[in-house]
Amino acid sequence: MSDGFNIDQIDDVIHGRIRLGIMAFLAGAEAANFNEIKARLQTTDGNLSVHLRKLEEAGFVAVEKSFVGRKPQTRARMTETGRTAFVAYLDAMAGLVARH
Repeated sequence: MSDGFNIDQIDDVIHGRIRLGIMAFLAGAEAANFNEIKARLQTTDGNLSVHLRKLEEAGFVAVEKSFVGRKPQTRARMTETGRTAFVAYLDAMAGLVARH
């Protein structure tokens, strides 16, 4: 098309509501623990796990599991690949909105 509108520029991995929320939250934090992300996004353990795994498989998020005392702790952080993809996603969305 001549107007430059291209919906294919939207990254499907990021575009889901929960995944977009994860990326937006992690963009402003060096890292966050699982329960903090879950509370901010108001989602369930299972739902958050699935979406974190999808982002991790894409290389957008690194997930680290450890123990604090006897309690398991999961922390997530955005990777450089993820930061680049998130900026590209935001640019693509801005480009779509600016055209209309």
